[in-house]
Amino acid sequence: MQENKEKNIEEIIADAKDYIEARMEYVRLYTVEKVSKLFADLLTSATVVICFVLAFLFGSVTLALFLGDVLGTATRGFGCVALLYLLIAIVVFLTKDKYIEKAITNMAIKKYFNKLADKEDEQKI
Repeated sequence: MQENKEKNIEEIIADAKDYIEARMEYVRLYTVEKVSKLFADLLTSATVVICFVLAFLFGSVTLALFLGDVLGTATRGFGCVALLYLLIAIVVFLTKDKYIEKAITNMAIKKYFNKLADKEDEQKI
């Protein structure tokens, strides 16, 4: 009877070790998955932002040169574009607390919960 108890304890210890090893492997794989998704999200977001910034800059230069042709000198064209951006900056500054920050916060929260829902859907399958 003593041997049975010792054997059972040895089996329990072996099962506990296997469980701990499996759990550690799960945590490692889960962490790798999360870091990979975060890196992919950051990389694609950075690419999109860079492309938008480049399009914005080239569009600004194009608009300034066009307005320069219309107004007679490139200086006037670039001055008009600068005034346009100054006006946009003032409007954004005055409305950021009431509208813009709330919209960005809501968008970020919605994106997070959509990803969380997608993760739950993947686990159900």
